[in-house]
Amino acid sequence: MLRFVDLCEIYVRSGSGGAGCVSFRTEKYVPFGGPDGGDGGRGGDVILEVDNNLNTLRDFTNRKHFRAANGKRGEGGKRTGESGSDLRIKVPPGTIVREEGAEDIIADLEKDGEMVIVCKGGKGGRGNVRFKTATNQAPRRADSGIPGEEKRLILELKLVADVGLVGYPNAGKSTLLAALSDAKPKIADYPFTTLSPNLGVVSTPDYSSFTIADIPGIIEGASEGKGLGFQFLRHIQRVRVLCYVLDISQPDYESNLASLKEELGNYDHSLLARAEIILFNKIDLLSDNARAEIEADLPENVLTISAKKGVNMKAVVDELWNKLEDTREESAGG
Repeated sequence: MLRFVDLCEIYVRSGSGGAGCVSFRTEKYVPFGGPDGGDGGRGGDVILEVDNNLNTLRDFTNRKHFRAANGKRGEGGKRTGESGSDLRIKVPPGTIVREEGAEDIIADLEKDGEMVIVCKGGKGGRGNVRFKTATNQAPRRADSGIPGEEKRLILELKLVADVGLVGYPNAGKSTLLAALSDAKPKIADYPFTTLSPNLGVVSTPDYSSFTIADIPGIIEGASEGKGLGFQFLRHIQRVRVLCYVLDISQPDYESNLASLKEELGNYDHSLLARAEIILFNKIDLLSDNARAEIEADLPENVLTISAKKGVNMKAVVDELWNKLEDTREESAGG
């Protein structure tokens, strides 16, 4: 199984500029030809570019050093050297870029095709034709190219998804993701089956769609680094709607909801103001009387479901879509 990677360090270096050329015209019948050395070519830039087909930084575990091409030397006849090719490095949407040892963010890349130059290529050196003056008709001087920049970058991925599924292990998040979307997560009846976030695309009846992410491994104390949750809590910060998934067959499901919200609030208090819905999963495990008692007085944003049996999946899609539409309107109004 391919490993999910959401934090890595890479070394990047842009191309150096090519050296300028010292050259003089040597044409027939022109005994005192003037200087004609051209400038060196510009070094290539290093560019990070978002590719929607990527959802992990795994590619950077095998390759960590990236160099753009150097510019070529200038030539006689006032010919400028060829510029070095830019190096474009593809990253997934949601990639945050920092320089090693610095807190400031260089870029926060979210949209497909969005790009940032992280290392600018060096300028080419001047050829000797640039140094010709009235008092120096035959300059033998040319500049070396300016060296390229080099940096060590920290890449941190925060998944970009419309909806985030949160819940304790074995609440049925992976089963729900598979029931709602095109994702095929690993599903089993033991804790921490999901060891990395899974993304899926949910289609609505009117041919619209939205993305949904299963955030794994949140347990009590996750915001303090316990379990797997701390490793993946960062991915919740991007979602527009939080979907709490609770195992209704467990007697402590209400306290589980309170604990989940406490962990999210401890990690980032703004998450508690995020639009939300609550799903009481595994309703098929209850007796008819117990189910009727729970469903008799449900709050507006709470639904009873069975992800395994496919019960109420359309209602979940409709409710999530409505919440997403509400957040769009609030953003437009704000």
